[in-house]
Amino acid sequence: MKQIGITTTVPIEVLIAAGYQPVDLNNIFVTDENYDEYIDMAERDGFPKSVCAWIKGLYGVCLLHGIKEIVGVVEGDCSNTRALVEVLGLRGIKVHSFSYPSSHSRDDVKKEIGKFMETFGVSMDQVENVRQELNGIRKKAMEIDRLTYEENKASGFENHLYQICMSDCNGSPEDFDKELSEAMKEINGREPLEKTIRLGYIGVPPMTADIYEFVEGFNARFVYNEVQREFTFPRHEAANDIFEQYYDYTYPYDNDYRIGELEKQIEMRQLDAIIHYTQAFCHRAIEDIYLKSRLDIPVLNIEGDRKNELDARTKLRLEAFLDMILDVKESRNESIGN
Repeated sequence: MKQIGITTTVPIEVLIAAGYQPVDLNNIFVTDENYDEYIDMAERDGFPKSVCAWIKGLYGVCLLHGIKEIVGVVEGDCSNTRALVEVLGLRGIKVHSFSYPSSHSRDDVKKEIGKFMETFGVSMDQVENVRQELNGIRKKAMEIDRLTYEENKASGFENHLYQICMSDCNGSPEDFDKELSEAMKEINGREPLEKTIRLGYIGVPPMTADIYEFVEGFNARFVYNEVQREFTFPRHEAANDIFEQYYDYTYPYDNDYRIGELEKQIEMRQLDAIIHYTQAFCHRAIEDIYLKSRLDIPVLNIEGDRKNELDARTKLRLEAFLDMILDVKESRNESIGN
């Protein structure tokens, strides 16, 4: 099976139907012990230091892992991806473009996915057959999510990991399906985690994955990972076809659409506060202004750059924020008790 790199979640049903093995370049980059080599390579080849580490990492992964073909999302994700894929084309990599239309109209989404299907020469029936198979796997990832926020048995990191891997099913849907089944069985056998503060994580998945362990060192835990959850297409059962499924995907579209789902999850999961992660030099950092003005919940914005672990300053900010949330929650509980 031919490998094809993806720069973020795309309709992998189309790629699998066409006989490809999708590989999420982000997951290779961020999990490599020598992840900084990819960044260094990109900078040696001319990428400026004022470009986010993810873009440089994707470039390095493509070259050092011999990726010959990729799909780059040029609308609805990173504003620098268009330039990235042009440079990768210069390096001899075959590039396909995909867009999540900013109009967010059903017709435009259908048109984009239709063009994607034409590019890879697959029929609607082929794509829908794959979609139904993947939706069975998605249900298992969603069950791990439920075990996180409802039964309090899965950790925030496990929630992050198993949902983010739905972007490419770890390169093998069959093997990933088995992995999820084993994880569900093991998690189900645990005692619930006892933590007072219930946190939501919003924004792009972190380079600093140690944030989950750090937070759980206090009286807090993450019970919601926004974008990672969207990678599972948690509302897929309501979608009649692949067009509706990708129309309902919140991440690439406008913030008003995104906030509607955030508000539902804040209430359902009984969140006390939110950590909003943004990446240095990314346009999405500006969204923090809008999100804080619209969400009726405390929000702390933290920023990552090229390090894959939290720095001392960010740890101090997180600790102070969690102390404040705990004080407020305990004071509120005392008032209710009196």
